[in-house]
Amino acid sequence: MSEHDETAGTPEVPAAKPVLRVVKGDLTPEELAALVAVVAARNAAAANAAAREAGRRRVRSEWGHPARAVRGTHRHGADQWRRSAWG
Repeated sequence: MSEHDETAGTPEVPAAKPVLRVVKGDLTPEELAALVAVVAARNAAAANAAAREAGRRRVRSEWGHPARAVRGTHRHGADQWRRSAWG
């Protein structure tokens, strides 16, 4: 069986373009891992900043608005302690 016969049934996958390429120097696996971690962290920070910027355009929920924490004045009179729970 030749090499051509073994690969005849599998479609060719185009080679993916590398995202990061070391042009000069000889990196150890640890140095390469550190480089990839820094690049990934920088990309994640940029993505988070873009998400935060997009999130600022949303309308804020009134449920968590600080003005809801302010209590109204208490009314004096008969049964007002009961009615104070409804606003």
